[in-house]
Amino acid sequence: MSKLDNKIAVVTGGNSGIGLATARRFAAEGARVIITGRRKEAVDEAVANIGEAASGIVADASILADTDQMIEQIRGEYGGIDVLFLNAGVAPFAPLAETDESSFDQVFGINVKGLFFTLQKALPLLKSGASVILNASVVQKSGFPGASAYAASKAAVRSIGQSAAAELASQGIRVNLLSPGPVETPIYAKTGLPQKAIDGMGEQLAASIPLGRFGSPDEMANVALFLASDESSFITGADIQADGGLTQALA
Repeated sequence: MSKLDNKIAVVTGGNSGIGLATARRFAAEGARVIITGRRKEAVDEAVANIGEAASGIVADASILADTDQMIEQIRGEYGGIDVLFLNAGVAPFAPLAETDESSFDQVFGINVKGLFFTLQKALPLLKSGASVILNASVVQKSGFPGASAYAASKAAVRSIGQSAAAELASQGIRVNLLSPGPVETPIYAKTGLPQKAIDGMGEQLAASIPLGRFGSPDEMANVALFLASDESSFITGADIQADGGLTQALA
């Protein structure tokens, strides 16, 4: 028997990177997977990549009307949610002195506001025994140059997750955090940094990781699957740091 047989799993930002790898893994383990993303072309391509067990909804996590529409579509077509992976996020890196209001609002609009209200609006659909997974980051606890706004947003995600875990436990709903370290995903190309800077940052980070390399999206998907499945049935409010030992090395 597969680990997610007959489960309904929703993965926001499931069209690339960790989200796509996790959606593929959930589908392989028997789940019916609904992914979301901001661009129709990317969502359609990801659905084709995942296979017949997947469907897609175009929705921008920072736009509450999109979230309302997404929730109503899931309610009408599937009735409820067993697994909710709130993965959608952005990572615009910039020094504190160069972070403007627009970029700050963007990162908090998607990473915090979008995540918070998606979880809130999904609550009526979450079944007893449901698993909620929030994609956080190791930067929530460790300072990195150029990551002040992003790190602050992920610290907020951690706080939301821990409060939600306490609040929803009586309903049989588990809430846990997946905090990746450096992972080889397209998100680095979207930071706004030049490629030379991205390469230099990657080399510096890899040298700081005790395991000596970046993680892969599939490795993050393995952790998400554990948190989604009954194998983690007695775990809630946890923050799983999948970072190759980076947080420990920086402590």
